[in-house]
Amino acid sequence: MDEKTITVYDDQVEKYANLVSAEKPGAILQVFISKIPKGGLVLDLGCGPGNSAVQMIKHGLHVDAVDASREMIAYANKTYNLNARQATFDDLDDIEKYDGIWANFSLLHAPIEDFPKYLNAIHKALLPEGIFHIGMKLGDGMHRDSIGRMYSYYTEDELSEHLTNAGFKIIDRTFGEEPGLSGEIAPWMTVLCNA
Repeated sequence: MDEKTITVYDDQVEKYANLVSAEKPGAILQVFISKIPKGGLVLDLGCGPGNSAVQMIKHGLHVDAVDASREMIAYANKTYNLNARQATFDDLDDIEKYDGIWANFSLLHAPIEDFPKYLNAIHKALLPEGIFHIGMKLGDGMHRDSIGRMYSYYTEDELSEHLTNAGFKIIDRTFGEEPGLSGEIAPWMTVLCNA
């Protein structure tokens, strides 16, 4: 992980937490939850302040919440008592453990050269037919945003190809455009897959 990116999140936990609501799951999270067996185990890979993890727990799932930002983990545990832990993408080495993996706008911080390796690790960590959700910003190349976070961008075709190459079967795609933590409006894409 890019240290400058982690520092931005460490320094802006409250602002980011206010940006994302934990009151109810959005439509995309609702679909993901509906695909996971009741009582299933989900990895929230890049859980941030814990807003998605707490919704999954409320809907009867068990959640292993991880994030590279120490301050995000502290906030998630203090606010929601998630037992979240600090970890990076490189720490994922489980085999057929999870019913689902939720990587909602976290892997966009992974360097382009490491992206295939991380997708392969995610595929291995899922149970057969496990569900994978990924959210990414659309574009090309690697760039920092106005507040210093490093992003890796992909086109729809590039992201689909990476997922297929890692062994995923694409179920659905969703597109949108909205401002994030930096205030910049950016187009994005989420993809729901089967392992």
